[in-house]
Amino acid sequence: MTSSGTNPGAAGPGAAEAGVQPPSAAWELLLPAASAPARARGRGLQAALRDAIRSGRLAPGTRMPSSRDLATDLGVSRGLITEAYEQLTAEGYLRSGRGAGTWVGGAVRAAATAGVRDLAPRPPGTRADFVAGSPDLSLFPRAAWAAAQRGVLAELPHHMLGYPDPRGIPRLRTALAELLARRRGVVADPERIIVCSGVAQAVTLLGFVLHARGERSVGVEDPGSPDLGSLFASAGVGTTALPLDGEGPAIGPLRDSGVRSAVTTPSHQFPSGIAYSPARRTQLLDWARSVDGLVIEDDYDGDFRYDRAPVGALQGLDPEHVAYTGSVSKSLAPGLRLGWMVVPAGLTDEVVERKRYMDLGNPALDQALLARFVERGDYDRQLRRCQRAYRERRDTLVAALHAHLPGSQVTGIAAGLHVIARLPERCGPQEELLERAEAAEVTVRPLTHYGTSGSGDGAVRLVLGYAHLPPARIVEGVRLLARAAHEGATRA
Repeated sequence: MTSSGTNPGAAGPGAAEAGVQPPSAAWELLLPAASAPARARGRGLQAALRDAIRSGRLAPGTRMPSSRDLATDLGVSRGLITEAYEQLTAEGYLRSGRGAGTWVGGAVRAAATAGVRDLAPRPPGTRADFVAGSPDLSLFPRAAWAAAQRGVLAELPHHMLGYPDPRGIPRLRTALAELLARRRGVVADPERIIVCSGVAQAVTLLGFVLHARGERSVGVEDPGSPDLGSLFASAGVGTTALPLDGEGPAIGPLRDSGVRSAVTTPSHQFPSGIAYSPARRTQLLDWARSVDGLVIEDDYDGDFRYDRAPVGALQGLDPEHVAYTGSVSKSLAPGLRLGWMVVPAGLTDEVVERKRYMDLGNPALDQALLARFVERGDYDRQLRRCQRAYRERRDTLVAALHAHLPGSQVTGIAAGLHVIARLPERCGPQEELLERAEAAEVTVRPLTHYGTSGSGDGAVRLVLGYAHLPPARIVEGVRLLARAAHEGATRA
C-alpha cells in the first residue's frame, strides 16, 4: 500500500520510493468489499468506507489516499474508488477541493460521537434556573485569554513543557502570592502555594493527608456544600455536621464534636449568606490552636462584595492553623479547572507528595497562561467586570422580589452569587410551593436542600443564584415564581 507509517492518509511522493506498504487497519476494513462479486463491489466499498467513518476508524480530518493509489492497493478499478469518493462527498462524509485531495469531513463528528455520553452537569432547561453556584460563562474574556495564550506560546521555553513542579510552576505561584496578599490579605509564601484542579481537588488532597495522620472525621458547616461528604469519603474520611448560628459555626457543638479539622466559608458562608463575625473568627482560631487542628478556608467568592470592601481572609490571622483554598471557577470559568491552596508549613511536604502521585502536576501551559493573565492585570480587570455585572443582577433580583413577592426578606450580606429569600407565609407550605414552581418551569432550591438544620419557624427560605442569569430572565423568573405562589395562596 502506498500509505506509509501509522497514519492511513499519510501517502506522499516518498511512499513509492519506500516500497509498497501493507494495508493499515483502516484500509483492511475495505478488503472484504473489494473481494465481493463485481455487481456488489461498488456499493460494498461505499458502505464499508461509510461505516469506517461513522465508527471513528477514519477520524475527521484524515486525508484519504488518491483514488489511483487506493484502487491499486485494493485491486479494484479506479472508477469504483472515484465513484465511492464522489458519493460520500455528496453525503457529507468526505470533502475535497481542486488540487487539495480528499479528506474525511468534519460534519460526521457529531454522528460519530452521538452514542458517547456526556456526564457534565447541565442546566435543567427551564424558563428560569435559580440554582446557585454558576457564574455567567458569557463573561469569559475570550479576546484577552487568546492574547495571553499567544504570548505564552511565543515565550515559553521548551523545557517548561516537561513534567512540572507538583506545586505548580514557579511563575504562577509567584503571581498568585502577590494577588492573594494584595486582594485577600493572605500570608502567601510561593513555597507553600499548591496549584490544584479547583477547590474540590484541594479538599480531597487535604482529606488524604488528614486520613494518613489518623483523622477519620472532618467538621463541615450545616447548612453547607452538599459535595463535601463525597469528596472526603473518597479519601476515607467522614464528615460531622456543625450547626451555624448568626455569627458562624456554633463554638459549643464544634468543641463537643471531637473533630480536629473543619471546612469553613468565613467571608460569605454558603449557603446562608452570612459573614463570620470578628468574635467568631477569633473563637474559631482559638479552637484550632487548642486542639492543634486545622481550619480549611474555602474562599469561593471572596472577591465579590458589593456594599463595602471584602473582609480579609481568615488565613491571614493564623497561617499555621488555616489552609486557604480558592479558584478561578467563579471569576473566569469552572471548566478551566484551575485553583490553589496555601497550606501551613507543617503540612506542605505531605500535601505536595500526595499531589505528585495523584496527577504529576497541573498542565504547565495552562498555568503559564494564568500567570501571564494575572501579571498583566487582566485578572483584576475581569474581577471588576464580573463585580459590576453581578451587583446589577443582585439589585435586579432584590427589586423583583419586592415588586412581585411583597413581604419577602433578603438575608445575608450583599456579596457573592446568590441570596437567601425568606418568602411571605402565604407562599407556603414549602413542598407545595416547590411543586408549583417546577410546574411553572422555575428551578429553585430551598435552604433545607443544603443541610439538616431547620429554622424552626416554618418559613420558606430559598437559595436563589443570579450571577448566570441576565437581568430580564431574573425578572421573568421571579414573576413566574410569584404566580406559582399566588396560585397556592388562592387555593388555600
